[in-house]
Amino acid sequence: MIIRMWHGVTPAAKADAYSDYLQQTGLPGYRETPGNLGVQFVRKIEGDRAEFLTISWWESYEAIRGFAGDDIARAVYYPEDDDFLLEREPTVAHYEVFVDQYGE
Repeated sequence: MIIRMWHGVTPAAKADAYSDYLQQTGLPGYRETPGNLGVQFVRKIEGDRAEFLTISWWESYEAIRGFAGDDIARAVYYPEDDDFLLEREPTVAHYEVFVDQYGE
């Protein structure tokens, strides 16, 4: 299993609107891609900034290509992201899961 992580920052005043926008654009984009195993959107608001982290789980790097294209390190953006984000981070991070255990 592969985890794909994206990070972005908005003004705190736009945090709720961007949260809604992510659920309307990114969530379906991830979930409708074959090989996607799940996704979480998390945020942290400090002062006048809101940081967002998207964590998605994938069966393989090939499955990620179905979402991101051939350059899987490239971040995927949607048309109205520029209305919210302070900047576009060009890349994402990938991690291979080697232990997957929850609870006792």
